[in-house]
Amino acid sequence: MLIGVPKEIKNQEYRVGLTPAGVRELCRNGHKVVVETGAGAGVSLTDEMYRAAGADIAKTAEDIFDTAKLIVKVKEPQPNECRQFKEDQMLFTFLHLAPDPIQTDLLVKSKCTAIAYETVTDNRGSLPLLAPMSEVAGRIAIQAGAHCLENAQGGNGMLLGGVPGVQAANVIVLGGGVVGLNAARMAAGLGARVTILDRSVPRLKEIDELFGDKMQTLYSTTHAIERLLEHADLVVGAVLIPGASAPKLISRDMLSRMQEGAVMVDVAIDQGGCFETSKPTTHDQPTYKVDGVVHYCVANMPGTAARTSTFALTNVTLPYVLQLADKNVSALLDDHNFLQGLNVHKGQITNKPVATSLNYNFMPPKDALVNLPFGV
Repeated sequence: MLIGVPKEIKNQEYRVGLTPAGVRELCRNGHKVVVETGAGAGVSLTDEMYRAAGADIAKTAEDIFDTAKLIVKVKEPQPNECRQFKEDQMLFTFLHLAPDPIQTDLLVKSKCTAIAYETVTDNRGSLPLLAPMSEVAGRIAIQAGAHCLENAQGGNGMLLGGVPGVQAANVIVLGGGVVGLNAARMAAGLGARVTILDRSVPRLKEIDELFGDKMQTLYSTTHAIERLLEHADLVVGAVLIPGASAPKLISRDMLSRMQEGAVMVDVAIDQGGCFETSKPTTHDQPTYKVDGVVHYCVANMPGTAARTSTFALTNVTLPYVLQLADKNVSALLDDHNFLQGLNVHKGQITNKPVATSLNYNFMPPKDALVNLPFGV
């Protein structure tokens, strides 16, 4: 199979979908790989490295979209990329379709087969391809939040860990999943006073046993969030409903409880955000203020640590790329967990939360692949 790796074009997105090591593995298995020139430059992976691993180098993304059977990316395709997909062409990348009707419409019209990293599951019900980026995003959320708290960035001037004789910052983490846990760990490590909220009592118990008195755990209710906001310096939104739009946990009215210069970091922005006042931002202009509260809502947060993120991501995606290259869409039919990654196939939405969020008819992924065969 011919696998194509275009250069990412989202604002300040430096990650790349395959490393030279991945290319070498694919070529050893009898496949061909074409990489757009400069695709790995943002993480110091040169065209020469890709050539040495066995890849061909394409001058333009169009050359890749025209010829490759499987396109491997990192971020969701931008509109001009979506318009280049064709029927019986596979896309494997992060999609986050629920809050993105334009991308969804274009992929449906293309009739391509689009598989999302973020909805592939494992036998424990976890999201193995999303997890490493969630780890990175959770940690970056604290770095970014600490920076935004600086007076020069519009913050209230609080140092996360404080100093002897001065109280540390109050950090609130909404969600005890991978993002939330990594954010809480980072904040506690810097000496902040951390409260992590979740609606899973077993999860709160796990966190409490893991960290003890280094952070407080609290069952998440609107009342609990409102009380905590009054003294919060930094709030990290880290909730996730796989495939679906994120729930709005903090309303516009609730901002009135917060102090001037407090900071909110919405890691859930890829899924529409968990604050009512959230809107996607870029690394060029990462923040804005609403009612005196700084909002950081960059939609590709791990892209700012692109080298770490690229290797962490490709470590977990490569085995799935190899399966697709070896077995085509049969790889999905052979693995129920991999099948959950199928979001669009031949004009049909095959992920129920996406279909529900955007008012599409839902076709179960197995039915779609069986009734609408790939390559026919």
